[in-house]
Amino acid sequence: MDNRFKQAELATWIGIVINGLLAVMKGVIGWLSGSRALIADAAHSASDVAGSIAVLAGLRTAKKPPDEDHPYGHGKAENVATIIVAILLVVVGIEIATSSTKVFFGEMPVAPKGIALVAIIVSIVVKELLFQYKYRLAKKINSSALLAEAWHHRSDAISSVAAFVGVLGAILGQHFNYPILVYLDPLAGLLVSLIVIKIGFSLAKESSSVMMEQVLDSEQTKPFLETVNSVEGVMRVDELLARTHGHYLVIDIRVGVDPHMTVEEGHLISKQVKKALLANHSDIQKVFVHINPYDENEVRNE
Repeated sequence: MDNRFKQAELATWIGIVINGLLAVMKGVIGWLSGSRALIADAAHSASDVAGSIAVLAGLRTAKKPPDEDHPYGHGKAENVATIIVAILLVVVGIEIATSSTKVFFGEMPVAPKGIALVAIIVSIVVKELLFQYKYRLAKKINSSALLAEAWHHRSDAISSVAAFVGVLGAILGQHFNYPILVYLDPLAGLLVSLIVIKIGFSLAKESSSVMMEQVLDSEQTKPFLETVNSVEGVMRVDELLARTHGHYLVIDIRVGVDPHMTVEEGHLISKQVKKALLANHSDIQKVFVHINPYDENEVRNE
């Protein structure tokens, strides 16, 4: 468990440092070159820094052990961090869209200088490398917050591609005397904003499902049922609810046993059920077992 959080925190710190440098680089070059698309892209990278800080705070809270006030643990802190990142994405996207749209109602913009293209190419390469690194690590350690961060990097890479097309088109338009192409730069900024907003909403929707205690479907819980049914003394699984709690699962289960056995025997079976689930499924961290007297005439509670 500690190793998991160490890997996630290291990845987050790497993102904070690199995003900070990229935001400064793109902001300065965007201002010097006069590229609205690059300035918008710089704002996106700056939001990455803020998002990474939120993720870092969430990871540090999530690794705390269960206590009296949080008996299920602090796993959902990662999902809270994910929602913060998502909100940041939406806010930044709206700001970029507003800034880019204003250009179409003012004087004709001037095409950016060529140095903007160099900054954008550097950004695309670095952000895609960050995405690949964090995406693979997030899948490996099952971290929703780190996965959100990874997609934040991918959205930045995509927005940089859009910015590249816009800046290049504007430069070519001015060079070959096609003034209308100069508007490709702010148009790219607008496209970037829509990409950012969409990714933000998608991340928020996914994390909200976890926060609202959405349970896994029957297909996802099938392996858990097979494990429980293999435990000696379990005559029927009356109900099994599995819900995500950050990077791990919490299981609430009701099993039917011989109604004539002693309380001690029933308790022993419940311990075996819990032990089997924890031993065979690494994503399960908490198991709560309720023992029911088995009655073949009783309708099973699905």
